[in-house]
Amino acid sequence: MDNKIYDKIRQTIKTNLKFIIFFIILFIVFTVELPFYIEAPGGIINISDRVNIENKYESSGSFNLSYVSEIKATIPTMIYAYFNKDWDILKKEEVIYENETMADADYRNHLLLNEANNNAIIVGYTFANKKIEISNEHLYIIYVDKMADTDLKIGDEILQIDGINIVNKEQLYLVIADKNIGDNILFKVKRNNKEITCYGKLQEADNKKIIGVVLSKTSDIVTEPEIFLKFKQSESGPSGGFMLALSIYDSLIEEDITKGKKIVGTGTIDVNGNIGQIGGVEYKIKGAVKEKADIFLVPAGDNYVDAKKVIEENNYDIKLIEVSDFSDALEKLKNI
Repeated sequence: MDNKIYDKIRQTIKTNLKFIIFFIILFIVFTVELPFYIEAPGGIINISDRVNIENKYESSGSFNLSYVSEIKATIPTMIYAYFNKDWDILKKEEVIYENETMADADYRNHLLLNEANNNAIIVGYTFANKKIEISNEHLYIIYVDKMADTDLKIGDEILQIDGINIVNKEQLYLVIADKNIGDNILFKVKRNNKEITCYGKLQEADNKKIIGVVLSKTSDIVTEPEIFLKFKQSESGPSGGFMLALSIYDSLIEEDITKGKKIVGTGTIDVNGNIGQIGGVEYKIKGAVKEKADIFLVPAGDNYVDAKKVIEENNYDIKLIEVSDFSDALEKLKNI
């Protein structure tokens, strides 16, 4: 390099050294992530924006799912969370399992969203007495325990066990029941659109034979009228299943069960219409209140107790309705 150019660069750095150091420090402060996550009140999503059904009935009100905002911790967000009573700081291990990455957790939540959507369609169409055909169960690995002796991974779709085609969960459990503790079981799975063979060693826990994985189930569904769901890539998790089922049902029947209300809620749902517990209900209540919701539907049990406490402590003006299953929710919506 020419000496004159070198001297000019050195002089420029020397002249602006304080600014350069300040910029580096500023970059580190605002971008370097800490081993913490922050949970905060989120907002609501109008479910009808995610549901496209041929010739669907329109409503005067709306069904909305509530969500929690999860923020990766940096120094500024940690400081803000420390002084904001609505923001909570969580250790990394409280958000993801120690044997997983955040990418694993995100993948699992997308699989759980698919299962929730599948269940919601089944429930919505069944209760509306509309045509629905269900076939071909698909079983996906959504969690692998750290003590499991296996090379199965999150996202694997199980196709066979020891050469036997697996068509549903019940068949899988029957095959495992015939094996002995300590047996190595061969799994044919689909991973990244390729079929590969994996193994899982059968272990015992609580007097049960286990591989040490958790499964998610979806099915192939044909409906009449047709339905298309359009969720964003950033949206995941199972906690919106109940509200999605309500929105689908409301779109399929002539009666407007919203009665002009902005209805927000949360809860998982299974194929039988049972509504399950979720996490972060206190943040979801706060998000619903911020969006001026009229009603909040919450799963019966601990979720209801926690939601009621938040409403009473903050004197929120929102009607809280406790629901245990889909039939219960429909019955209570008649009286809003």
